[in-house]
Amino acid sequence: MSEPRPSDRHDASDPDDTFAEIVDEETQRDPDLAVIEAGSRTLRTQSGPPQGEAVPDRPADPETDRALREVEQELAGRWGETKLEPSVTRIAALMDVLGEPQRAYPSIHITGTNGKTSTARMIEALLNALDLRTGRYTSPHVQSITERISLDGAPIDAERFIETYNDVKPYVEMVDAQQPYRLSFFEVLTGMAYAAFADAPVDVAVVEVGMGGTWDATNVIDASVAVVTPISLDHTDRLGSTPAEIAGEKSGIVKQDATVILAQQPVDAAQVMLKKAVEVDATVAREGMEFGIVSREIAVGGQLLTLRGLGGEYDNIFLPLYGAHQAHNAVVALAAVEAFFGIGAEQARSLDVEAVRKAFLSVLSPGRLEVVRSSPTVVLDAAHNPAGALAASEGISEAFSFSRLIGVVGTSGDKDVRGLLEAFEPIFAEIVVTQNSSPRAMDADELAALAVEVFGNERVQVEPRLDDALEAAITLAEEEAEYAGAGVLVTGSVITVGEARLLLGRR
Repeated sequence: MSEPRPSDRHDASDPDDTFAEIVDEETQRDPDLAVIEAGSRTLRTQSGPPQGEAVPDRPADPETDRALREVEQELAGRWGETKLEPSVTRIAALMDVLGEPQRAYPSIHITGTNGKTSTARMIEALLNALDLRTGRYTSPHVQSITERISLDGAPIDAERFIETYNDVKPYVEMVDAQQPYRLSFFEVLTGMAYAAFADAPVDVAVVEVGMGGTWDATNVIDASVAVVTPISLDHTDRLGSTPAEIAGEKSGIVKQDATVILAQQPVDAAQVMLKKAVEVDATVAREGMEFGIVSREIAVGGQLLTLRGLGGEYDNIFLPLYGAHQAHNAVVALAAVEAFFGIGAEQARSLDVEAVRKAFLSVLSPGRLEVVRSSPTVVLDAAHNPAGALAASEGISEAFSFSRLIGVVGTSGDKDVRGLLEAFEPIFAEIVVTQNSSPRAMDADELAALAVEVFGNERVQVEPRLDDALEAAITLAEEEAEYAGAGVLVTGSVITVGEARLLLGRR
C-alpha cells in the first residue's frame, strides 16, 4: 500500500472533512475497504495512536480489582479449557441472542499447533501500521485474563473487561438455561471478545482458535483469510494421532471462497488442507511456493529479514524476536495481511514497505524466548510440546552464546512430556524440575522421574515450588566463575512462564 501516512497530511481538525478526504485519496482501493480505513483513521485522529503491547498488572484501584476477581471466579466456575463438548451449538446460540456481533467486521482466523499467538500479534501489528482498528483474541494468557482480548494492539483494561462481561452475562445465563450443558469458560470469553470488537468498533478481528478448528468456539466467524501455522502432534486425545488427522480438524476454519495462508507443513497435513480448499473453492498460498523467507541474518536483539510476500519483496525488516520459527511466523503474517487486502489474487501491488518495517519493529511476544533479567540471563519460553521445544532449543542456541544453560521446567500432565524433555536435553547442562499452580500441572516428583530417564540422575534437581526452582537455577548459573556466561531457560508451560514472569518482577 503506497499511500501518505496520517502525519504527512495537513491539519484535520474536522473529523467529517478528514473522513471525506481519506476516502477521496483511496482511488486504488476496494470502495468498502476504503470506507472502513477512512473511518478507522478518523477515530485515530480523535483517540490518538494505539497503546504499546504489554502484559497488564492487577488493577491499582481496589474496587476494580475486587470486581475483576469476581468475574474471574465466575468464569473459573465453568468448564475449563480442557473439558470440551465438540460442537459450536452453545456459542452459536449465544451469538444469536447477542445479535451476531461476529458478523459486524471481517476477520482473519488462525489455527495450527505452534506459533498461533505470535503470528496473531504480527498480523495485528501490520494491520495497525496500515491504519486499521483491530481486535485480537488469543489464548491462553501469560499473566492476566484481560490479555486475551486486545483492541488496537493493547489488552483491554480491567474496567472494560468487567463491563463486557456484565453486558453479556444475562444472555449467557439465557443460553445456559436452554442447553444441556452450560457455556464453558472459553465459550463465554469468545462471546465477550466478539461483543467487545463489535462495540469498539473494529475494522478487522484477528482470531486464534482455542483448539482444533471445526468445533472450536471461535469457529462461528466466516473469515476471508484462514491462516494455518505448522501442524504437529498435540492434543492427540482430542484432535487425532497423526498430522493428517489433526489437519482434518483444523481445516474446519477454511470457509467458502476464503484465502488459505499455509505455513510449511508435514506432507500429509498439507494434503488434507489442500483437499479442503478444493472442496470450498478457497485460494491457497503456500510458504515456500507463493511466499517465503528470502534471507535471514542474526542481529542484536533479533533478526534482519528479507521476505517475499504475495505482492513482492520486503527488505530490511528488523524483527525483535529470536529464532527461525519467528521469521517463518513473520512471513506467514505478512502473506495473511496481503491476502486480506486482495494482494496477489486480485491486485498486483504490495503493502507500504515502511509501514511493514514499522509494524515488525513493534512486535512483542511475551513468554516467547523473552529475556527477563541479566546477570545471569534468564529467558522465558512457553514451549509445551516437542515441536515447540525443538524450535525454542534451536532459537536459543542460535541467538545466545551461553557457556552453560540451566533449565527450569514445569509442564502439564496431559502433554508429551518425554518428547519435550528430549528436545531440550542437548542444550541443558542441568535441569531443575518444578510445578506451577495449575491443577493440570504434572507433579514435580513424577516429572523428575521422567527427567532422570532423559538426563541422568546427576543432571536433575527437584524443587516443587517455582520460586525455589528459579532461585536454585540462578544459583547454579552463578556457581563458578568459569561459567560467567551461563543462563537460565524457564519453559514447559504458558502457566509456568507466566508465574515465573511475575516472580521475576517482569511487567
